[in-house]
Amino acid sequence: MHKPLAGIKVLELARILAGPWIGQLLADLGADVVKIERPGAGDDTRSWGPPFVEAADGGHLSASYFHSTNRGKRSVAADFETAEGQAVVRRLAAHADVVIENFKVGGLKKYGLDHESLRALNPRLVTCSVTGFGQDGPYAPRAGYDFMIQGLGGIMSLTGEPAGEPVKNAVAFADVFTGVYGTVAILAALQGRHATGAGCHIDMALLDTQVSVLGNQALVYLVSGLLPPRMGNEHTSIVPYQVFPTRDGHVIVACGNDGQFAKFCGVLGTRWHEDPDYATNPGRVTRRETLIPLIAAETRRHAKVDLLAGLAAVNVPSGPINDLAEVFEDPQVVHRGLRLDLPEPRAKGGSVPTVRSPIVIDGEPMVARTAPPQVGDHTESVLADPAWGG
Repeated sequence: MHKPLAGIKVLELARILAGPWIGQLLADLGADVVKIERPGAGDDTRSWGPPFVEAADGGHLSASYFHSTNRGKRSVAADFETAEGQAVVRRLAAHADVVIENFKVGGLKKYGLDHESLRALNPRLVTCSVTGFGQDGPYAPRAGYDFMIQGLGGIMSLTGEPAGEPVKNAVAFADVFTGVYGTVAILAALQGRHATGAGCHIDMALLDTQVSVLGNQALVYLVSGLLPPRMGNEHTSIVPYQVFPTRDGHVIVACGNDGQFAKFCGVLGTRWHEDPDYATNPGRVTRRETLIPLIAAETRRHAKVDLLAGLAAVNVPSGPINDLAEVFEDPQVVHRGLRLDLPEPRAKGGSVPTVRSPIVIDGEPMVARTAPPQVGDHTESVLADPAWGG
């Protein structure tokens, strides 16, 4: 399949997660992504282990963290602090369609590698800058880290048990969302370039992204003036929509409408759906403190597998709480090919695992088929590539 971004050249001057996530997603969609790394150490996440991907020779091929966000790229080793390294970046940027960078505000200007300097070389260049707080405002000079942003951006005030402490998401929530939104912005900018012939500068901030994805919870506050409380696994506006105990574990039940609640009651052998207090969702939300213990007492009487089977048979949204071993053994996950082993002769066993992009176009999963590179793997080949000015 001819991938949609084939022929698009992306220069990645980014490290850690948000910026590289953009680069990996563009590579999955067919772009030629060249990652500039410091000679020797490379991207910071190469050392963020254990675990490390074991090498065939007994060493390792960088930390698993690095491998989670750098497939499909070519690595060029260049030192920004030297005139030679700066010249390499400028030459590649002159032939690129997109530059991704996540330096502090103004951090690339001293090297002559900021957007304005590079755009003077290449007016069609789209530059995407990823920072913690954006290119302006009182926090702009600060470094931004996902954990800090989750706290500052409000999501931690909503996450965790009511009587417990605020809890961050186990995945770098702000980083990954910024990577996804940054990719959307780049695709829009490339489309816009068709009309204008000119590139542009994209300003992506982790804090902006985190506040933006507060979604319905933000509107609860903006509409009512009330602060949504931490509710653990419960839902602010829907009941029942949470985890329930069974005889041998826990299940998720998510009744999104009154009809599903009636079917849920049928599986449990109760008639709560006929009670005016519980027949409608507003009534159930108002009386959750009475209803939830009643439901939990009934679900505890059932084995997990039996309850899930009964709910699936009547199309009540429900499911198990899988650990990661169970996730990658799940028949739907296996069928969809979400785990992919990428050939890598230098790795122990000859391959490196990855989790593919969720995008499927005309039946073809959009995922780059080459393993994350080692530092400088492609320095010679990229600099000799005519498409990059070689």
